[in-house]
Amino acid sequence: MLLTISTTHHPATDLGFLLHKNPARVFTFGLPVGQGHVFYPEASEEVCTAALLVEVDPVVISRGRGGGRAGLPLEPYVNDRPYAASSFLGTALREAFSTAMSGRSRDRPDLAARSLPFEVRLPALPARGDAALPGRLFGPLGYGVSVQEAPLDPLFPEWGASPCQAVTLRAEVRLRDLLAHLYVLIPVLDDSQHYYVSEAEIDKLLRYGAGWLDTHPERDLITRRFLKHRRALQRAAQAHFTPEEDADAGAPGARNVSLNEQRLEAVKAELLAAGAASVLDLGCGEGNLLARLLPERQFTRLLGMDVSPRVLDLARERLRLAELPEPYRARLTLVQGSLTYRDARLRGFDAAAVVEVIEHLDGARLWTLERTLFGDARPATVVLTTPNEEFNARWATLPAGTVRHDDHRFEWTRQEFRTWAQRVAGEFGYAVTFRDVGEVDAALGPPTQMAVFRREAP
Repeated sequence: MLLTISTTHHPATDLGFLLHKNPARVFTFGLPVGQGHVFYPEASEEVCTAALLVEVDPVVISRGRGGGRAGLPLEPYVNDRPYAASSFLGTALREAFSTAMSGRSRDRPDLAARSLPFEVRLPALPARGDAALPGRLFGPLGYGVSVQEAPLDPLFPEWGASPCQAVTLRAEVRLRDLLAHLYVLIPVLDDSQHYYVSEAEIDKLLRYGAGWLDTHPERDLITRRFLKHRRALQRAAQAHFTPEEDADAGAPGARNVSLNEQRLEAVKAELLAAGAASVLDLGCGEGNLLARLLPERQFTRLLGMDVSPRVLDLARERLRLAELPEPYRARLTLVQGSLTYRDARLRGFDAAAVVEVIEHLDGARLWTLERTLFGDARPATVVLTTPNEEFNARWATLPAGTVRHDDHRFEWTRQEFRTWAQRVAGEFGYAVTFRDVGEVDAALGPPTQMAVFRREAP
């Protein structure tokens, strides 16, 4: 199988620096099912083309270890697997261009961060089940998509069209984004992963889908196919997306800024107004709030905690901790932990942010969070947000009685939230005020409700 990437950026040979592969050499590397090769069919200052060729051993496939599918007796031996672009090619992309996919370039860092003109050719790209699928997947990402179809066999036209197409993609895009799009969408078009799909694939999907998958019109199809139609993994991946953002974007009078961005900015504003220098981000997820707090000089000590090591790894990548200057890196710590257990690491902070977290806990276990956060850690300020269940009626995608995330154990009305927050404040010696986040409906209130707790003097 073959993929070529060309650019007319001047000088075009900078492509070698961006891909970390010398145009004057052939780079050969091993794969579980064969070999991969990177070489340059052309390399001038006007046009430079890098080719990735994957040679798959059909014997390995026929033995069922490399993507052979059950079916007719000859199918494991006679198929398009050695030739058609698939997850084999995705594996080769990561193996050959891992540094480029991270967005790093030691010799051309400015170019790595810029959008450049690229043309990608895939001479045998499957679109199983939908010949228009390449356009539906790559078009919304800003690509011009050219598709050339061919018969399965010119000598036997009655056999119909080939499931593979010659596809050309053209766009001005960052190289790291181009490689991420190819890595995710090629297996989606093929609709078959050649290896066992586990929770690790969720990490890959979220990592390489960051910044574009959440808003892609074919997000559900991409998630379903990339995770090999495994429903449990699909649900876990969907929990990382924010239905509120999608619904808010389509609501009458909605602003261009997503609800999640409004929420994070509102929390940041409260932390700044509190004068906090040290801040806990409890349930920090992928570091979206921390990314907003880190540039603010007021915050000299930040600690993000999450129960999932996998999500913390994503946060480290999103925040690029390894690349931060030492003064920034020294201010930020990421730790694994649970809000339901006392933790000495959480003591001594000025403020804590608990953003869209409590609804993921069983209602009967909320007392453990109350004891841990308000009773033991006792920051001077706590900023806490949670969905407003009443506002769900604004969204047709949320039938009555449906929560916004599959992992939500409950969602509260405004009165239920106020009753809980006032009880907690009174029990642990805090005063509490309430804020609205997002577009406020006159009857239903805001989509997100916020409580700001301030510890009272003894």
